[in-house]
Amino acid sequence: MFSIGAGGVPTFLARAAGSDKLLQPYKKNKVLVFIFQRGAMDGLMAVPPFTDQYLEAARPTLFMDAAKSTEEKSLINLDGRFGLHPSMAAFENLFKEKQLAIVHGMGSPNNTRSHFDAQDYMESGTPFNKGTASGWLNRAVGLLGHDATPFRAVSMTSAMPRSFYGDNETIAINNLADFAVQMKGNAAGANFSAKSFEDLYDQTSSSLLNKTGKESFDAVKILQHSNVKNYQPANGVIYPGSPLGKSLKQIAQLIKMDVGLEVAFAESGGWDTHFNQGTANGVFARNVADLSNSIGAFWKDVEQMQDNIVIMTATEFGRTVKQNGTGGTDHGRASCAFVVGNNVNGGKVHGNVLSLAPENLADGRDLAVTTDFRSMFCEVEAKHLNIHNNAVLFPGWKAESVGLMK
Repeated sequence: MFSIGAGGVPTFLARAAGSDKLLQPYKKNKVLVFIFQRGAMDGLMAVPPFTDQYLEAARPTLFMDAAKSTEEKSLINLDGRFGLHPSMAAFENLFKEKQLAIVHGMGSPNNTRSHFDAQDYMESGTPFNKGTASGWLNRAVGLLGHDATPFRAVSMTSAMPRSFYGDNETIAINNLADFAVQMKGNAAGANFSAKSFEDLYDQTSSSLLNKTGKESFDAVKILQHSNVKNYQPANGVIYPGSPLGKSLKQIAQLIKMDVGLEVAFAESGGWDTHFNQGTANGVFARNVADLSNSIGAFWKDVEQMQDNIVIMTATEFGRTVKQNGTGGTDHGRASCAFVVGNNVNGGKVHGNVLSLAPENLADGRDLAVTTDFRSMFCEVEAKHLNIHNNAVLFPGWKAESVGLMK
């Protein structure tokens, strides 16, 4: 379930298990929730510069306007230049309340259009080095600078994401109720799963746990004691039944349980829209509705803790400016990202998105990357988690300000 150090599970956590409470200073942590949109989201459809005549010409059947239409839903007008896809209505009020910031023209300086490579570069945080063993979130965990519980960094996935690879303790939990778990970070215990803590102990006690007694797992059973199967979100919130909705619901549970969560990871898939992308309806509309509705539900559920939480999304690259012959878009360069929090510089579309005239396009076809993804990641880490060691977080790179956080 987790990477075991020489001392095993901290004894203070075992003492806390009986009361389902954790002692200070592990309450009221700052929490970063990172959502990776796998497949390359079309940022020019999620948040299009709808006044750009070149975008309209390049997308004769995909272009959407903010003008009200009786035929289909129109874009949500954000600032007179950028619009929000109508299926992302859950984001509209967050933007108006300045709790949502959008970073446009965001991406990797590496021009690969391979999903695998681009995701690997972004999750490692080293876009020109394939040999980096650790992920940027794992390095961030190591820079937090204080003692932690085994639940400090949790990925709500069936397998450990590349972002969490490394020497610092991280865990992957597919489902809190089932405790289907995989571990990464300690090579001796990687890539196994167990349905219960007793099974986990029985399978590994001779080699991995060694001196760690079986009673140590009683501490981790705080999750079982918390009746996770019957969790009731606050404020009458109903989460989407999608994988992302379920993941964010469980992250909200962990935050409320005070188990020491500081970094959470979740995934959203299905963004590779090569054909039949659709406009107000279709696969893209369903995807952005799920993303915004899931985040919106989570944000309302954790209303009492919002000052301590930031949500950040990212995708490996964007899509081509011009639509293809099958009503979709192909692999491109820059996309956009969404950051939610009370301390973000919200109500703005950050970044430098030039006119989509041919001379401004990357490789003559794509929205150019004008904001390095590391700039966004770095600013959120610094202002929210108080991490300022950029040389470790993103080796060989000099930080650039986005103005994203207050």
